[in-house]
Amino acid sequence: MIGTDDVTSDSIDLKSHIRGIPDFPKPGILFYDISTLLRHGPAWKVAMARLAEIIRPHKPDLLAGIESRGFLVAAPLALELGLGFVMLRKPRKLPGLTIGLNYALEYGTDRIEMQADAVEKGQKVVLLDDLLATGGTMAAGISLLRQAGAEVPCAAALIELTFLEGRKRIDAPFEALVAYDS
Repeated sequence: MIGTDDVTSDSIDLKSHIRGIPDFPKPGILFYDISTLLRHGPAWKVAMARLAEIIRPHKPDLLAGIESRGFLVAAPLALELGLGFVMLRKPRKLPGLTIGLNYALEYGTDRIEMQADAVEKGQKVVLLDDLLATGGTMAAGISLLRQAGAEVPCAAALIELTFLEGRKRIDAPFEALVAYDS
C-alpha cells in the first residue's frame, strides 16, 4: 500500500518532475511531458497517493482511463485502491462488442469506445487521464460511461491547463494535482 504519511506532504513538488517541451507536436504548442514524473519513483508514488486521497471518498467501484496516458494513471491507482480498471480507447482497439461515442474536437471529430460489458448499471466509475486541456475527450468519456449505465462521481487528472477552461465542459466534479495557467 502506498504510504500517505510522508509522500502526500508538500515535500515533493510534482511540477518539478513534469517537463515542458516546446513546439510539440506542432509549432506553438507547449507539451507537458509526464515521462519525467513516471521515471522518478518517489514523485510518482506521491502523485498516486495524492490521487488516491482525492478519489477514495467517492467510493468508486471501478476506475476508467482514457487512452493512452490515462491508462498509466488509472491502472496503478486501481490496483492501489483494490478496484477494477476499464479502458476507454480509440476505435477498433478493443475486442468483443463495444459501445462508442463520437465527439467534436477543435478541428474535426474523434471517437472513444469501451467494451459493452465493462460496467454494470449503477456502478460508480471515476474517470482519469494524465491531462485536462480543452475537456472534449474527458467530457466524451463521462458521457460514454453514463451511456453504459455508470454513475460518474468525479473525474481527475495529473495536470490541468486552466487557461483552456476544459473544466467548464466536464459534467462532474473534477480535480487535478497540478495546474498550469499559461
